[in-house]
Amino acid sequence: MPRLCQTDGLTEDQTEILKAVRTFVDNEIIPVAQELEHSDTYPQEIIDGLKELGVFGLTIPEEFGGLGESLLTYALVVEEIARGWMSVSGVINTHFIVAYMLMKHGTPAQKEKYLPRMATGEVRGAFSMSEPGLGSDVSAVSTKATKADDGSYSITGQKMWLTNGATSTLVAVLTKTDEGAESVYKNMTTFLVEKEAGFGETAQGVTVPGKIDKMGYKGVETTELILEGHRISAEQILGGEPGKGFFHMMDGVEVGRVNVAARACGLAWRGFELGIAYAQQRKTFGKPIAEHQAVLFRLAEMATKVEVAHNMMVRAARLKDTGQRMDVEAGMAKMVASEYANEVVEDSFRIHGGYGYSKEYEIERLMREVKFMLIGEGTSDIQKMIIGRSLLKDYAI
Repeated sequence: MPRLCQTDGLTEDQTEILKAVRTFVDNEIIPVAQELEHSDTYPQEIIDGLKELGVFGLTIPEEFGGLGESLLTYALVVEEIARGWMSVSGVINTHFIVAYMLMKHGTPAQKEKYLPRMATGEVRGAFSMSEPGLGSDVSAVSTKATKADDGSYSITGQKMWLTNGATSTLVAVLTKTDEGAESVYKNMTTFLVEKEAGFGETAQGVTVPGKIDKMGYKGVETTELILEGHRISAEQILGGEPGKGFFHMMDGVEVGRVNVAARACGLAWRGFELGIAYAQQRKTFGKPIAEHQAVLFRLAEMATKVEVAHNMMVRAARLKDTGQRMDVEAGMAKMVASEYANEVVEDSFRIHGGYGYSKEYEIERLMREVKFMLIGEGTSDIQKMIIGRSLLKDYAI
């Protein structure tokens, strides 16, 4: 067995799950990923297969029909799937974040209502925090939920960058509400917005305009979400209490950053696999290019970066599973994994030479996909701010 991306201390169940997912990736994803990605086709058959494997309910407790597995198991599954095709891991990422937020913060009624159907994939989740002019400044959220006399709310605003924006049927939407708090962060509320799958008007006052055309991350759709006077019951406030939306979302973002780190690890892993295979097949000056010192050194550096990223991702996931706050560890894992993945994939591209620029070769797709890792769930600069501020607190003089 190849020595990269091995994880110590896994249970028998975790090992069997990862073995099943890896077999599925090798047999059902890698052979079709190129064609589906180039045509920007939604991978419905792959998604159906993941449903059968139980991936959509991987972390949902058994009492709600899921497998009850840890964040570590989920992260390792995501790493395996991203190794096959990063877009597929995106299909389950926001679904997982919404399920996690419901598990951690939802009312008993909300858990009973959604988690069993999320475990089967019948209800698909999307996570909506960003807006067109928002970037990483969450305090600038302008989407507003106004309370009516009967206790219900009306939501108006424009959301951006929704992965699964069309295929989802449940969207966790961050809004501003008037809670009378001095802090803007305590005047935010997360609503669980139900809608139909598809484009156009998918619920009263809810419109999904269409897919955003992207350089990579194809197959899965990324959309806007327009809310115009969407009427919603107070029962759809996550946790049942307004004013806690920012904290709910930040908790979701922490696990989202572990997810993006895992996706980056998968891309780096695949980039290394492609590079070391090609280096043994391609010959120059009478021998495989892997025997040239320049290429050999490059392969050694690539493998080391793959290992560092994997182990930092695993540590962050394990820490989150203990219930501890791990914003620093998640930020470090996300930053290192995304930056190293970018470097490993580019090195693999260099090893491929001119053929790497051809769409016939898988590395061309990875070159476009890996760029998303640099900006998804917060840029490296944002991670550095989070890490640096926490370090100043820990090491204050």
